[in-house]
Amino acid sequence: MTVENFISKGVKDALLTLYHINVADNLIQLQETKKEFSGDITVVMFPFLKISKKSPEQTGQEIGLFLKNNLSEIEDFGVVKGFLNLSINQSYWVSFLNDIISKKDYGKAKPCSTGRSVMVEYSSPNTNKPLHLGHVRNNLLGYSMSMIFKANGHHVTMVNLVNDRGIHICKSMLAWTKWGAGETPESSGKKGDHLVGDFYVKFDIEYKQEIKNLVSEGLKQEEAEKQAPLIMEAQEMLRKWEAKDTEVVSLWEMMNSWVYKGFEETYRIIGVSFDRIYYESQTYLLGKEIVKKGLEDGILFRKPDNSVWADLTKDGLDEKLLLRSDGTSVYMTQDLGTACQRFSEYHVNEMIYVVGNEQNYHFQVLSLILLKLGYTWASQLKHMSYGMVELPSGKMKSREGTVVDADDLVKEMIDTARDMSDELGKLDGYTKEQAENIYRIIGLGALKYFILKVDPKKNMLFDPKESVDFNGNTGPFIQYTYTRIQSMVRKATENGITIPQSIEKSIIIDNKEKQLIKLLYKYPAIIRDAGVLLSPALIANFVYDLAKEYNQFYHEFPILKEEDSTFRDFRLFLSKITGEVIQSAMDLLGVEVPERM
Repeated sequence: MTVENFISKGVKDALLTLYHINVADNLIQLQETKKEFSGDITVVMFPFLKISKKSPEQTGQEIGLFLKNNLSEIEDFGVVKGFLNLSINQSYWVSFLNDIISKKDYGKAKPCSTGRSVMVEYSSPNTNKPLHLGHVRNNLLGYSMSMIFKANGHHVTMVNLVNDRGIHICKSMLAWTKWGAGETPESSGKKGDHLVGDFYVKFDIEYKQEIKNLVSEGLKQEEAEKQAPLIMEAQEMLRKWEAKDTEVVSLWEMMNSWVYKGFEETYRIIGVSFDRIYYESQTYLLGKEIVKKGLEDGILFRKPDNSVWADLTKDGLDEKLLLRSDGTSVYMTQDLGTACQRFSEYHVNEMIYVVGNEQNYHFQVLSLILLKLGYTWASQLKHMSYGMVELPSGKMKSREGTVVDADDLVKEMIDTARDMSDELGKLDGYTKEQAENIYRIIGLGALKYFILKVDPKKNMLFDPKESVDFNGNTGPFIQYTYTRIQSMVRKATENGITIPQSIEKSIIIDNKEKQLIKLLYKYPAIIRDAGVLLSPALIANFVYDLAKEYNQFYHEFPILKEEDSTFRDFRLFLSKITGEVIQSAMDLLGVEVPERM
């Protein structure tokens, strides 16, 4: 039984015995005791004053005395104003350690034990450019949340929606036909997604020049943007693509295949994967059919220019375009089709879209339109909104001064890890292959942890050098703590010391050791909260606190050099469990922890 459970039950028994009232569970408020006071768990007295008809202090004294006399786990108590602070005896904490050492995947629920099915969509790149820094945060959040949902016992389907059609794709295609001269990834030596991205940039440069020329000839800016020859050609190419023009479709397939190969390499490097990949080119037609039916049913309406809209003004929103006047679809169209296809295929309980906060309105509208169209499951759509990532000026290479490629970022992180490790001399004696693997683990670990430790809803500043620091709230600090524990365990084995499988309840533990045990105790609740609040940051900051607490313990107490074998074995036992929880938590973040470092 957890601390919270037996205390809650004890408080209910106390209220019934002392005041003859049987209270509801939600009236009992428990919280962790503040560090400045003695105790482990605090019970708030104020909800009970109408029942006891006594002061907060007197009520606390009476309930505290009842608990101490009736619960063997309560060692002592103290009352501070309206708060009853309870101290749990050490035998409970030792029993807790003995219990979790036998549990596989401590803190995590059994796979698929809840019967709840969750789908997580993340990445969602466009096939006109390589993955960038924004995609990195997206992928890391989506993958980590998927791991957290699994740890909570849900069945999880990880999906990616590739935006592989539309005007933006045609811009890259058109630029390649005009200025590509038959260039391919093989002939250029570039990754396919980078090559296609270069032509997207080329289109933008030439398009802006055309606009500038038209404005100088007397057109207004808005007119020039619509009448520039390049954009009109791109729009015509899109119409041909939707009409299945053989030449255009063949070009589209060739350039997209280059991009897919590039994406796969980037996904492999950053360590994310998917159970299913959807393509907008395969779902937009379903979306158009859904829109057509909504039009026939009078739920949607057509404007004089032939475009189709949803009127959401009565819901406090505006009118939303679903089909352009030329019949081509928009993002919302394919999102309608994709959502319907997914729910018909998987019948999930919840659909999580991991998308930046600039799309908050889009997903509000998506859910509302689906509900209006009669899809009741649309209430199960949830947008995991996250903030933007910014970089210190000049820290990283960028294209056009604004976009940082994911591949460039990963390389920079590994290079930074290499430079800092070499400077500190941490990998002296390693072979080149061993060292390079450690640089990769440190660099990627630094990148992932630094991004995931921030509340997803917040914008963040990413500093590559700061993230690789071996001190402070960083991935390498936590990785190093894990390797320190593994090194100690190896040395114990080499010295013929066997780490026990259980600890005698009678052992006397220090307060610092107790604090470390209490942190380990919190791990299952942290996993649950991270799943409910959609925040890997809770896991990240928990594992940092755990690593920090362990390092304080490590420096304050002798372990292998402890002469008393009882205390030595207990501290080794505690260290081993701490290492396992660090590895488990970092795994939920998608971060590797090396055995040596």
